[in-house]
Amino acid sequence: MIAAFLLAAGGVKLALDRQNRGRVLLMLAAAAVLVMNVMIWTV
Repeated sequence: MIAAFLLAAGGVKLALDRQNRGRVLLMLAAAAVLVMNVMIWTV
């Protein structure tokens, strides 16, 4: 969960700079995958 939070925070920071759109999308997607993985394992 810490890694997902850091990926999301980094993605938001990069999104505010308006550079590297592909990297922003990949970071946010990776954060979503990590969160979903934790949700699947805990249910």
